[in-house]
Amino acid sequence: MTDNLVTDWDDAYANAAHIEGAEDFLPRWADGAAAFRKNWASKELDIGYGRSSRQKFDLFFPTQASKGLVVFVHGGFWLKFDKSYWSKYASGALAHGWTVCLPSYDLSPDVRISDITRQIGSAICLAGERVNGPIRLTGHSAGGHLVTRMVCDDTPLSDAVLNRIESVVSISGLHDLRPLRKTKMNLSFGLSEDDAVAESAALKKPKKNCSVTAWVGSLERPEFVRQSRLLSQTWPDVMYHEEPGKHHFDVIDDLQIAESELMSVLVGE
Repeated sequence: MTDNLVTDWDDAYANAAHIEGAEDFLPRWADGAAAFRKNWASKELDIGYGRSSRQKFDLFFPTQASKGLVVFVHGGFWLKFDKSYWSKYASGALAHGWTVCLPSYDLSPDVRISDITRQIGSAICLAGERVNGPIRLTGHSAGGHLVTRMVCDDTPLSDAVLNRIESVVSISGLHDLRPLRKTKMNLSFGLSEDDAVAESAALKKPKKNCSVTAWVGSLERPEFVRQSRLLSQTWPDVMYHEEPGKHHFDVIDDLQIAESELMSVLVGE
């Protein structure tokens, strides 16, 4: 997808308008997450990592000895949602014996996207202090942007934490933020051209030599497919995977299934 082929950039990012039954997903996410939190015994909720009320994360611990830390960063175009919608997506990694961290973060327009990048860095550093072993990162949509930013050459992570990262799986991630300046959402983001370039992983160099996967659903909006392909084209050795039959809202479902290919890529088992 190129600028001269796109006439409506708002529609290019409008996932719900192109997904049948989209309105049913939000209550399903919230109810499933609440049930998971209630039923999973070994957990620590609302751990503060920053000054604001949203800078908190949840930790879910496996029933066996922990192999390390998996971090899942939620999406929502840096504008909505929090960790409470996504708890059940910890289940696949937990089944493999990994501790799972789900952070919330401040949202635009209250903060800039660059601020959110730094917040996620702080959350991962603190979670890494609490959980020993290797670290694996995954995130969806805006969360895919945020986890990919953690391994860029200007990462907010400390060297000690960065060196523990073994893999990054960006699910439907946004890796080139320049087109977002052409959407109505930029009234909230306030992205200048320089801001967009500074926050675009595809326009940077990776600092960490680890496994990176750009994972996207085959039924997603063409712009999301382009964004995932772009990372695989601009970064060395990035695996591009297009999951058949998945759209933007169900492409993360396999994080709940221990035997899924997505989980195999994430935890390496």
